[in-house]
Amino acid sequence: MPTEYQSAKIPTCYATCSIGHRESHTLPLKLKAIADAGFDAIELSMPDIFAYGKMLNGKEPDPKDYDAVVEIGKSIKAQAEEHNLKILMLQPFANFEGWPKGSRERKDAFERAEGWMRIMEAAGTDMLQVGSSDAPGISSSIDDLAGDLAELADLCAAKGLRIAYENWCWATQAPSWRDVWRIVEKANRPNLGLCLDTFQSAGGEWADPTTNSGLVEGLSRDELEAKWKHSMDELSRTVPPGKIYLLQISDAYKMESPLEAKSNAEGLRPRGQWSHDYRPLPYDGGYLPVQAFLKAVLETGFRSYLSMEVFDSKAPEKYSDMLEFSKKAMSSLERLLQT
Repeated sequence: MPTEYQSAKIPTCYATCSIGHRESHTLPLKLKAIADAGFDAIELSMPDIFAYGKMLNGKEPDPKDYDAVVEIGKSIKAQAEEHNLKILMLQPFANFEGWPKGSRERKDAFERAEGWMRIMEAAGTDMLQVGSSDAPGISSSIDDLAGDLAELADLCAAKGLRIAYENWCWATQAPSWRDVWRIVEKANRPNLGLCLDTFQSAGGEWADPTTNSGLVEGLSRDELEAKWKHSMDELSRTVPPGKIYLLQISDAYKMESPLEAKSNAEGLRPRGQWSHDYRPLPYDGGYLPVQAFLKAVLETGFRSYLSMEVFDSKAPEKYSDMLEFSKKAMSSLERLLQT
């Protein structure tokens, strides 16, 4: 059910990739736990689609067998409807923009997009999350990046679909909210907006998993806080609320041992490593200024979906079952809005 804020009712959402830690925690059980905690919607994660396909058919589908994945999507739509859950968005669509014209990578990106759009239609969602690319070697030109997003938005528009573009704080060219907003402004498409995220912005501008302090260094603490406040003031003044499609919410643990300031063996940059395992619920051991970012977004006039997207490797130690975890998520969300 929506949660209240200043007499407005704000709809709530939970990412399916952010709950469950055992093979027995199947997608139908995830949906039940999310619905029973009072959430209105889900972000549907592609790995959950594949896992549900394995549950149905005994094996995961080939990611490019879109005919098979479409059928799984139809089944998930029915499951969500049983729990009165809206499927807000399909995620995470990665490494799309900035490839050289005529390259194999660009051709693959658009082929994947066409396949994902088919899955969206089958699952009954109209929104695709596109994360800012962390691929090496992509263009640094805002014209190229915005041009690719505009082209994808036009393909989506023909099917009544829209795109929520998210800054990933380890991205190659667009790690900040300002970067993705500039690209969205430049692309100038009515069905292209933002997916903002407390972790991606606070974890990129204010915090750093590679330092002993856990903070961005090279400036004083007062300078860091002033810079962060300026960013929040700018966000609240410049981004129209209708261009923010959702706000994802999570915190982050301060690393006990700082991460090495280099990519790991899989090529993932430090903030990407941090993102994948160290993002708890608010008020559950993290240290980011989550409240400040939420306040800035609400000050734009935004009153749409607040979505819990957490990746907490410590959660299995802290929560006995998924319902306990989803209820904790709802209570933390309500506390954020009341603070």
